[in-house]
Amino acid sequence: MKEVNIYTDGACRGNPGYGGYGVIIEYKGKEKILSEGFAETTNNRMELLAAIKGLSALNQPCKVTLYSDSKYLIDCITKGWVYGWRKNNWIKSDKKPALNVDLWTELLALLEKHDVSFVWVKGHAGNEYNERCDALATAAADQLKEVSEGEK
Repeated sequence: MKEVNIYTDGACRGNPGYGGYGVIIEYKGKEKILSEGFAETTNNRMELLAAIKGLSALNQPCKVTLYSDSKYLIDCITKGWVYGWRKNNWIKSDKKPALNVDLWTELLALLEKHDVSFVWVKGHAGNEYNERCDALATAAADQLKEVSEGEK
């Protein structure tokens, strides 16, 4: 299996509000950059979408180390919470419905295809790839906001 690093970040201007994601896929010293903006979204949705877009860009099953500053993404996977929610028809332990079920379903399907290890990195702490992904995500959100507000 190819070994790939994926760095991700999501951003939102308001929550909900204009959002974006940034992804850098690194393989053998080469990088592929992905970024897109969305209206009326949340930060957590953008964090999940970044991971989905990164994994979806891989053409074959890979061994992936996925880096994110999102405790929501990392903890839900590594602590197994999302698997419990799915088993309980997307109801959390507090009996409330899980959020972002559409994205979790898509992400879990990708995790069956790839061998993924999740690594949490502290955001805004000087990690080069995290800072670059943050810049991509915020630029995508800001650009969409500017275009949308310019149309009014």
